[in-house]
Amino acid sequence: MWLLCATPGMAAQKNQFFIPLPININASDALTLSRALVGVGPVKAEAIVQYRERHGPFVTVEDLLQVKGIGKGTLRKNSGRIAVE
Repeated sequence: MWLLCATPGMAAQKNQFFIPLPININASDALTLSRALVGVGPVKAEAIVQYRERHGPFVTVEDLLQVKGIGKGTLRKNSGRIAVE
């Protein structure tokens, strides 16, 4: 019985942030990117932001492939989660 009571509380803590999808990779900060994208942690998220600051806004979702650490698998996992505006 105790496990049933503990499980919902733990789930609520894990999902306490709501991020509407898809996210605009040209406007999102590293924290938002790392929370919203599957397989993208803080380091990859910061690499996305740094690339955008150096090279300008992304024109297509596939432009993310130019960022070190972002591959086709990451794009596949995040299909429908990423927008370019």
